Amino acid sequence: MSEYAKFIRDKSQLGGYYGFDPIFLPDFLFPFQEALLNWSIRKGRAALFADCGLGKTPMQLVWAQNIVEKTNKSVLILAPIAVAAQTVQEGEKFGIQISRSSGGSPRQDQGLIVTNYEKLHHFDPSDFIGVVCDESSAIKMFSGARQKAVTQFMRRMPYRLLCTATAAPNDYIELGTSAEAIGELGRMDMLSRFFKNDEDSMHPIWWGSRWRLKPHGATEFWRWVCSWARAVRRPSDIGFEDDAFVLPLLDVKEHVINFSRPLGDKLFATPAITLDEQREERRATIQERCEKAAELIGLNTAVAWCHLNTEGDLLEKLIPDARQIAGSMSDEEKEELFLAFSSGQLKRLVTKPKLGGFGLNWQHCHHMTMFPSHSFEQYYQGIRRCWRFGQEFPVSVDIVTTEGEIGVLKNLQRKSEAAENMFNILVAEMNNAMGLKHSQLDHSDIQVTKWL
Repeated sequence: MSEYAKFIRDKSQLGGYYGFDPIFLPDFLFPFQEALLNWSIRKGRAALFADCGLGKTPMQLVWAQNIVEKTNKSVLILAPIAVAAQTVQEGEKFGIQISRSSGGSPRQDQGLIVTNYEKLHHFDPSDFIGVVCDESSAIKMFSGARQKAVTQFMRRMPYRLLCTATAAPNDYIELGTSAEAIGELGRMDMLSRFFKNDEDSMHPIWWGSRWRLKPHGATEFWRWVCSWARAVRRPSDIGFEDDAFVLPLLDVKEHVINFSRPLGDKLFATPAITLDEQREERRATIQERCEKAAELIGLNTAVAWCHLNTEGDLLEKLIPDARQIAGSMSDEEKEELFLAFSSGQLKRLVTKPKLGGFGLNWQHCHHMTMFPSHSFEQYYQGIRRCWRFGQEFPVSVDIVTTEGEIGVLKNLQRKSEAAENMFNILVAEMNNAMGLKHSQLDHSDIQVTKWL
């Protein structure tokens, strides 16, 4: 290759291949999972943006096992609270040995180790050859310091894998978090290459409102993303039959409470427009909303999602035999209750999406209530704990809100449409990169009564 050709190749910013040919592809894998693993193992550093229920856990276990068998060194899997225990169970189910640790150097015979993100500071990156971030979008829920810690831990890791269903639910630039973590481009490098700054400010805190994808650079941007990531909502997105991966009916119902009391020093009741007004109305209607949610749940096996501590406390009192998982609890207490609900011992659970909205498999449950917020990711992930491939029953979602918060629902709908559009672009560009035509399979059997 000439020096000029090498220069042009390097300027293309398309991800390279740092891995190897797979040496372990067990029979339990579905064909589409095998295809994704073939690609990601050869990549060495990659991201799998696979939707909920497509088997990210077995895929990441197989990916990590390949690294262990190839290098004879350890791989660390990072997961949200309670998902670590679930990962160990999945390993036992599929015959892949994995141990759980809260810190320290691994023993020589410990190939795969799983821990919670919160325990990361107890580990030394030099003890590992690779790392997997399960539900990698969860690192955005942490403070900036925690996000930097995860990225720094991975920085010199030869093998890296990110797995999530919501890589960038609100804005394309959020893909920079994933790109930087696997070493493709730093976030600011990505912004300067593919985006323009509407207000000539390089301050990252304003990314969501100031940065816009350059129209003439859109194709190159998506080619670059698809060089290090694969996006899959269903197997047919990459040319395979959907077969067992068909979702049941999702029945979303909105219950609007008439709130007629004026807010603050106002003489008359008016819609809550600003964020401050929406927060004020949310606090003023806690009793009415929680009573309605408790009425809707009754004695069903269900999840009651909330956002405020006062909401959680009241829901726990109003819902028969319910237990709340609160942020003030220890990690051990949280995990014990999560596992109790996952196993069916606990019938009714109250918690926040930022605590229990990532990675947990609750196909045994098909009813939930929620109070809307402006976070589409929390809304989506909360629903997908139950509405996921493998669910055998229609899933009912009761959204309890007030007239003043109708604007919140409209904002969620806007974000839902934006996320769907981004996924469509990712799948299209991915198929172009793979030389595939768009799937012509009919997905009309996936019934959704409301937007998601």
